[in-house]
Amino acid sequence: MTGEAPQRGDVLVMVGTRKGGFLLWSDERRRDWRRKPVHAGWMVHHMSFDPRDQSVYAATNGEVFGALVQRSADFGGTWKARSEKLDYPAESPHRVRKIWHVLPGAPDSPGRVYAGAERAGLFQSDDQGGSWSPVEGLLGHPTGEQWQPGNGGLCLHSMAIDPQDPRRLYVGISAVGVFRSDDGGRTWSTKNKGVRADFLPDPYPEFGQCVHKLRLHPSRPDVLYQQNHCGVYRSDDRGDTWVDISEGLPFRFGFPMAIHAYDPDTVYVVPHDDNRLVPDGRMTVWRTRDRGATWRPLTQGLPEGAYMTVLREAMDTDSCDRCGVYVGTETGQVFFSRDEGDSWEVLADMLPPVYSVSTGRLG
Repeated sequence: MTGEAPQRGDVLVMVGTRKGGFLLWSDERRRDWRRKPVHAGWMVHHMSFDPRDQSVYAATNGEVFGALVQRSADFGGTWKARSEKLDYPAESPHRVRKIWHVLPGAPDSPGRVYAGAERAGLFQSDDQGGSWSPVEGLLGHPTGEQWQPGNGGLCLHSMAIDPQDPRRLYVGISAVGVFRSDDGGRTWSTKNKGVRADFLPDPYPEFGQCVHKLRLHPSRPDVLYQQNHCGVYRSDDRGDTWVDISEGLPFRFGFPMAIHAYDPDTVYVVPHDDNRLVPDGRMTVWRTRDRGATWRPLTQGLPEGAYMTVLREAMDTDSCDRCGVYVGTETGQVFFSRDEGDSWEVLADMLPPVYSVSTGRLG
């Protein structure tokens, strides 16, 4: 179904693909969905909903116009490119090639937006993306010239803001690791203790780990989770140390990760085998309800004989009474669950390769 715009209380699902984006929405029953295509022809790496003013941001990348952050105040009816000075200083040897992630700031900073880029860097705007500046503390980090790219490039793809202290910021960079700032971005510390880097001579370096996705739950921001190239990890002390919680999963490797909207002990991952496909051709989402002590495979309604890949941004949860879970594939499907992962349905099919799936709830 197609429709004009979502209404108050609706669930909004934002899907970024290799050739455009899609906005899908439904009421809290999540049975009748409407759809609007946006950004036709662009590579849409990520979209995010800003609950402060109900706008939508998109990280778009194209051969002609380059890397842009675009903002819509009318749910995709119109968009404004918001990328003035979204690049490194002229004297820097580095340039922004892609925008990987866009994140609205804290409620007490109504115009602030963050963007994560390749070559890896964090950018900040205080006017809803109208103009940007690099976050200098990360730009000039002492380890910066030693950073090395992962297979997907040297990209800053994960960001999180501590809701109890908005000056505390986290980023995840491939293949560099996790960094934390406690002073609004002026200074940053590496936060990778206990995380493996099996591809390096020293398997536990200060930095050089390949984090694939980093997540924080707003009700318990001291606890972080990450899906890494070399396992799934949890930190109970704001990233100071990490515990390996991969036991029970069929493979340590994976890209995406999501946390239940209300239960910070419940986490979802999609392990991948050595060929970067779901193991044994069986699309499976794995869930823990005890912070990684045990894992359970979730397959009801998901296809067999399906050699799929789920990328790092392509999983999220909604905030309905029974938490919904959404996951997109490189073969163009978006699966969703209305019952916390117990059973699955197809939300969208025959899309271009899915880069990202993210959610919002209209206030």
